[in-house]
Amino acid sequence: MRYLMAFPLLALVLLAYNVMAFTDPGWLWAEAMRFNMMSGALLSLQWADMLIMAALFLLFVEVLKAARVGSLTIIDHIMSTAVFIVALVEFLLVEKAGTAPFVTLLAISLIDVVAGYSISIRSARRDVAFTGGGPA
Repeated sequence: MRYLMAFPLLALVLLAYNVMAFTDPGWLWAEAMRFNMMSGALLSLQWADMLIMAALFLLFVEVLKAARVGSLTIIDHIMSTAVFIVALVEFLLVEKAGTAPFVTLLAISLIDVVAGYSISIRSARRDVAFTGGGPA
């Protein structure tokens, strides 16, 4: 159960994108929800929009996980970096990953990696206790 906390949640959104893109690319552009706004406007959300919103929520969870201190934090950062690298390679080499929603998911993954390392370094500095050796 402890090791499940180190799993990079953004991998789930990227996996969902791949399932949608490779089974039927039309899924990404299909309407997921429609709302009539009080202003009279019609808000239509596509599945690609839903994936991006899910990724933003999971990014928040990943940032909270990065604030933890422990040995699993290092594993979490390594796995998040691996997810970003795999997504970057997919973006560069796979035609179906060359879409605006995938670029947005890639950027969210990069922010996860950078924020995770930054938060860990900052919290590690606070945990270092300096003792001893002043003038007597």
